[in-house]
Amino acid sequence: MSRYTIEELDRRLTPSPLMPVLFVGHGNPMNAISDNEYTRTWARMGTELPEAQAIVVISAHWLTPGATHITDAPRNRVIYDFGGFPDELFRVQYPTEGDPQVAAVLAQKLQEYEAQLDAQWGLDHGTWSVLKHLAPAPEVPVLQISIDYSMPLPQLYDLYSRLRALRRRGVLFIGSGNIVHSLRAARWEPNAQAWDWAAQFDHDTAEAIAERDVERLTNPFTTWSEARLAVPTDDHYRPMIAALSLLEPDEELSFFNEGIDMGAIGMRSFITV
Repeated sequence: MSRYTIEELDRRLTPSPLMPVLFVGHGNPMNAISDNEYTRTWARMGTELPEAQAIVVISAHWLTPGATHITDAPRNRVIYDFGGFPDELFRVQYPTEGDPQVAAVLAQKLQEYEAQLDAQWGLDHGTWSVLKHLAPAPEVPVLQISIDYSMPLPQLYDLYSRLRALRRRGVLFIGSGNIVHSLRAARWEPNAQAWDWAAQFDHDTAEAIAERDVERLTNPFTTWSEARLAVPTDDHYRPMIAALSLLEPDEELSFFNEGIDMGAIGMRSFITV
């Protein structure tokens, strides 16, 4: 049971114009400390975003099978959830505040799914590697919502859609993953060409996203033959479904960072317009 009253939660986030939703292809953790076309786009877009009351990220790197968790620590720790990278990456700091009351608001919206508050997690690299460019010094709380990795995609779509109304209360939602994500097929040479199956899956899903074809997108393995190669595990695909679920009917979006990195990592991203 929340320690806040319904009235307190209702006052915490005030009415606002409709906030954008982003899905960001985050790619290689080195993007956190790189100056490239992807990170420059993130930085530029960050200057164009409206002022939020909270930033909430659904990252591919927080999987909680059988449950949905929400960070509620007053201050976020930075999680270095990778190995084999330069020391410089492990020294990155991204100081941010959380907000237990905003977390309780999110949990209230997800009460049918029995979302759990979590003060232990923090921000993983799916969040801070992007926000370091997009929002380098946020003055509002940053929170994460985990992904129930055991939940079927259509149900996952329904879960996150229950947060849609908070876009009119100053919440900026970001899904962070990669639509095409096949590390075993990654090409490590500079300027590697995309695999044919990666390019095809990226093209087909982009068409479905533009058309808001939720049926196909939540059933990728029965829809597209390339899906098993492009999405060998769907952990990075799921944040796209989450972001899509937060869109209002007939809301338009635009794509950015449409390239495929390392031959098999789709950087395609979108934002509502």
